[in-house]
Amino acid sequence: MTPTQATAAKAPITASQHANPRSDIEISQAAKKRLIVDIAREKLGIGPEHLEPYGHYKAKISMDFVKSLKNRPNGKLILVSAITPTPAGEGKTTTTVGLTDALNHIGKRAMLCLREPSLGPSFGMKGGAAGGGYAQVVPMEDINLHFTGDFHAITSANNLLAAMIDNHIYWGNPLGIDQRRVTWRRVMDMNDRALRSIVSSLGGVANGFPREDGFDITVASEVMAIFCLAGDLDDLKKRLSNIIVAYTRDRKPVRAGDLNAHGAMTALLKEALAPNLVQTLEGTPAFVHGGPFANIAHGCNSVLATTTALKLCDYVVTEAGFGADLGGEKFLDIKCRIARCWSRPSARSRCTAASRKRTSRPRTSRRSPPAWPTSPATSKTCRNSASCR
Repeated sequence: MTPTQATAAKAPITASQHANPRSDIEISQAAKKRLIVDIAREKLGIGPEHLEPYGHYKAKISMDFVKSLKNRPNGKLILVSAITPTPAGEGKTTTTVGLTDALNHIGKRAMLCLREPSLGPSFGMKGGAAGGGYAQVVPMEDINLHFTGDFHAITSANNLLAAMIDNHIYWGNPLGIDQRRVTWRRVMDMNDRALRSIVSSLGGVANGFPREDGFDITVASEVMAIFCLAGDLDDLKKRLSNIIVAYTRDRKPVRAGDLNAHGAMTALLKEALAPNLVQTLEGTPAFVHGGPFANIAHGCNSVLATTTALKLCDYVVTEAGFGADLGGEKFLDIKCRIARCWSRPSARSRCTAASRKRTSRPRTSRRSPPAWPTSPATSKTCRNSASCR
């Protein structure tokens, strides 16, 4: 059976799908997924002894196996970016999945690398981030929710450091931290505006010294950015130790290493650092690992996942968050330099809704798109166009 026939046999799209389209969740739940151990062995050459399964359809790749790939040549890296997206997203993930499936469809060895979705946007206006239609990574519900627990580990590491700062101040403050200049904030992976600015340590002497504090979302944490730029466990520990958490009254920086917090934080992140392997609806392997926001950090999946994928396949397709002028530039300026890998071709995703919103036409209300004459066909269709260079 040729690659084209094999792909067609795996994911048939019936005529009824065009007449009565099913939702993303219905398509995902009806999909016949393959065991992840079979995907790893057949598509990537990874034996079951190098996998740490989380159920039947997702697994982590052991760090020992990742290290064993060091001397293999790299494949080609393809970046998918977009114009400035709408609140509902722009289709980068969908384009990334579709492009990778298409490369495998014509007989190329390709896989994709994506960021893990945050629970904040997943339960907010934007929704999940596992693709759409027949261009999805599965199991979609698991990926959009707790997945393999990486975000929980990052949340715990961030908040451990926050707790150690307050504990240090409570027990005499030998480093001389100025409570007015503590820059480190707590995080949770949820949209909760009531916690953005708070006063902590209320309730009496036993609870410490009251000070202004606040919560960010986990994907905006510096720990998340560091997690996605680390090359291995030792590199992760070194980067965590350099985090500036506060300043003294003399304006001297206090780092996580000064509090001896970096070792414990690394221990919490040890298992999370291994890349997560899942699959698309057509059985294409995919790494979904890490997920920093592009407007806060660099907006790309982990360096470890991308560099590992480049050793396993001839083509690796990845996406950079938000628009080409934000995540796209940071991908090239930050991630590529640290990972020492460069994107060859690139693709840009654009939908008609975003194009309309970028015009100078007047808006009828704050939330409505600009008035723009459209035909019945274009009003119902959001076209993703990829322009390669």
